[in-house]
Amino acid sequence: MPYELPEAALSETFLASTGPGGQNVNKVATACQLRCDVFALRLAPDVYQRLKILAGSKLTNDGEIVITARSHRTQEANRAEARERLVALVEAALVRPVKRRPTKPSRSAKAKRVDAKKGRGAIKQNRGKVKLD
Repeated sequence: MPYELPEAALSETFLASTGPGGQNVNKVATACQLRCDVFALRLAPDVYQRLKILAGSKLTNDGEIVITARSHRTQEANRAEARERLVALVEAALVRPVKRRPTKPSRSAKAKRVDAKKGRGAIKQNRGKVKLD
C-alpha cells in the first residue's frame, strides 16, 4: 500500500515548461512544482534523517521538499508524476536499513586461505632464475 500524503502538507504551482509540446509550451503552464512541508508529515526522527539524506538538494532550509515535473505535455500528468516521485522518496525513507552483523571466518576457511597463499607463494618461488650447477 503506497504512503498517503496529507493534502495540507502539499502546495502546487504550475509554470511554463520546456520540452515536448511545440509552440504550446510558450503559452501553457504545464510544468508542476510540488512543495511538501516535511514537518507536516509528522515523521519519526530517524525517518526524517533518512529523508533529509535522500532528498539532498531538493530539501530547502525551511524544511520543504521541492519537486519539479516537466516531462509530460499536460498539467495532470506532470502533477501525478511529481506526487509519485514524492511518495517514492518518503517510502524509501520509511525503510529501515538492515543492521550489519559482523561475522568471523571459520577455522577451516582460515586454513584454506593460508594454504592457498602458500601454494601461490610456491608457484612464484619456482619462477626464479634457473641455476645450472
